Amino acid sequence: MFFLLHVVVVVAACYLVVYGMARGRCHAVVDEVPARLVGLVLGTAPKVGIRDNLFFTTRMEAAAKLYHAGKVQYLIVSGDNARAGYNEPAEMKKALVKAGVPAERVYCDYAGFRTLDSVVRAKKVFGMEEFMVIAQRFHNERALYIARRNGMPDVVAFDAAMPAVNTGWKVRVREVGARMMAVLDVEVFKTDPRFLGPEVRIGKSSPPVDAGG
Repeated sequence: MFFLLHVVVVVAACYLVVYGMARGRCHAVVDEVPARLVGLVLGTAPKVGIRDNLFFTTRMEAAAKLYHAGKVQYLIVSGDNARAGYNEPAEMKKALVKAGVPAERVYCDYAGFRTLDSVVRAKKVFGMEEFMVIAQRFHNERALYIARRNGMPDVVAFDAAMPAVNTGWKVRVREVGARMMAVLDVEVFKTDPRFLGPEVRIGKSSPPVDAGG
């Protein structure tokens, strides 16, 4: 019983630490979010089975809206590309170009296997320390925690709309574990991204190599 109580306290503490470090840095209104040169769009599967993944759809809508409003000038789409035939960044870029974002303004990060990878690579590979994370609120809070603990205190976030789906409880349960793992990765294991690689510069003089979309 004591062990179970201890586990509950640790899990709750991790959840609240992440929430506390992100407090006041998440924005849901385009006009209110501070502008940044670059927006980091966190990856998720474009489809769930044969259906469109509304988490993916609303993230792409939010990213395109921010670009067209002048809140970001470039976008990094960071996601999983570890399996044959599965390429989150390519699908994200395709959706953004379809929404009117120029291909040369979208940089693909093919090694964003986890939130930690995406956030830390934005700094160590893409050279960004002040950027805007774009995902749903629960995901943004975790990304902001990772950013602040990795020396990026000026990162902000924009909350994409939370889809009205019947899997909300699954998301919340999964997020409890994800936050505990994030704290362990940062504070205990000192986890680095799976891959780093050569530096990628962002700007007109250094267009993405796949600028053709």
